[in-house]
Amino acid sequence: MVVSGEHASIATSRSAGILLHPTSLPGPYLNGDIGHEAYRFIEFLHANGLKVWQMLPLGPTHEDRSPYQCLSAHAGNPELISLDWLVDRRWLNMECLGLAATDEHYRPLCLKQAGLKFNKDAGQKWQDRLAAFKLEHVAWLNDYALFVALKKKYQSRPWYLWPESVRQRRPQAMQSAATELADETEQVIFEQFIFFTQWHEVRDYAARHNVKLFGDMPIFVAHDSADVWAKRRNFLVNNDGEMEFVAGVPPDAFSATGQRWGNPLYDWSFMQQDGFDWWKSRFATQLELFDLVRLDHFRGLDACWEIPVEDDTAENGQWQDVPGSELLTSLYEQFQPLPLVAEDLGVITDRVIELKNAFRLPGMKVLQFAFDGSTDNPHLPHLHRQEDVIYTGTHDNTTTLAWIKDETNYNNEFFMAYSGCRSDSVEDRFAAMLRMALSSVSFLCIIPMQDLLMLDAEARMNRPGTIGDNWRWRFNWKQVKPETIDKTTSLISLYQR
Repeated sequence: MVVSGEHASIATSRSAGILLHPTSLPGPYLNGDIGHEAYRFIEFLHANGLKVWQMLPLGPTHEDRSPYQCLSAHAGNPELISLDWLVDRRWLNMECLGLAATDEHYRPLCLKQAGLKFNKDAGQKWQDRLAAFKLEHVAWLNDYALFVALKKKYQSRPWYLWPESVRQRRPQAMQSAATELADETEQVIFEQFIFFTQWHEVRDYAARHNVKLFGDMPIFVAHDSADVWAKRRNFLVNNDGEMEFVAGVPPDAFSATGQRWGNPLYDWSFMQQDGFDWWKSRFATQLELFDLVRLDHFRGLDACWEIPVEDDTAENGQWQDVPGSELLTSLYEQFQPLPLVAEDLGVITDRVIELKNAFRLPGMKVLQFAFDGSTDNPHLPHLHRQEDVIYTGTHDNTTTLAWIKDETNYNNEFFMAYSGCRSDSVEDRFAAMLRMALSSVSFLCIIPMQDLLMLDAEARMNRPGTIGDNWRWRFNWKQVKPETIDKTTSLISLYQR
């Protein structure tokens, strides 16, 4: 692999941070948002020497609430908008807050009320800011707004089941839809303007408190998304949205049939001819929101697993090469620096490692994967690199406390010998995990909030391969025990994070 130019590493100083999605913040509403509690959380991080807030993708979700299957690669989730912020600016009344706290169906009505009040009462300064926002985000905003309005018109059906004229984006039908749904699209644009405005204020507050925001970007986008509907040439779909192949991963030790994700694959040939314009636009949005960005399934930039669409499992797929080096080179030319972290978990080939190292990208190490009894397990601390991010666990793992309690998860004899833990108590083994993570040579240590609070399995965020009660966990400030936090902060100081 030939890579032109020298790429600077982002692993320049040691630090520690917390993984917590904004929906998991406390508050009176049915999910956390980017209002008062987000500011309080930043203050909490700063007060305890934690310098990074990592979170999951921020995009608008489908009904399953998964942030990894979003309606847009650019838009923010309106469920994260702070209604209190709107009340503070007198664009929303207090009555609406009470209703939104008890019934999730009232939130869209509150946002609608705020949009009407904004149009009526906001001064010229705010109107100018909205106009500037529309211009800055024109590459995706109008398409997304019309997409959302059309989904509402067609009872939330996916775009590939809409009438043919709008499904295939015929000019006359598109013009007619834009005219008919003008009020609805303006409301969507208003909500995105409010989300980005609030987010910039949160990011500025974090910066003033020496806290970096660390985002997450799925490598693929949902089939039912504004991107696939509006930027179809970038994907292997026909005009009706039909696919010959879908994305996933092959069978491995974790699944005898592999994983069939169902996302559309990219038309890499077109993307390369187009100078990777779609990817550049996507990264521009992410870098507007975050200081660091994790690319989920980085392995897919070397090759992707093509599964015949008619197959129910991933067994009959095949690897297709991807111009990942060319893409990353193009991105580095556009963005300096490119603060990217590669999610390199799972079965990783030498070519994937070569691609990651060629661009000096940090990878991930997870302690919950380390203790199978093998001394050459790459997740063991003595094999970490400075250019790694070390985690106790991820959003897809159970909590570390629950992991420790179930000794089928790991080789306990090896764990005890390796960690130097002298007591078989759950608390001492948990403390050993925390110490190994924070003492690692890796430049960044991320601890899920559930682990910082030493919570059990009921606090798990996601169980891969299941649908239902995922993505709903929230913490409350009563769970923050000073003695637990003090132990962590002392280790942060001891290990110079």
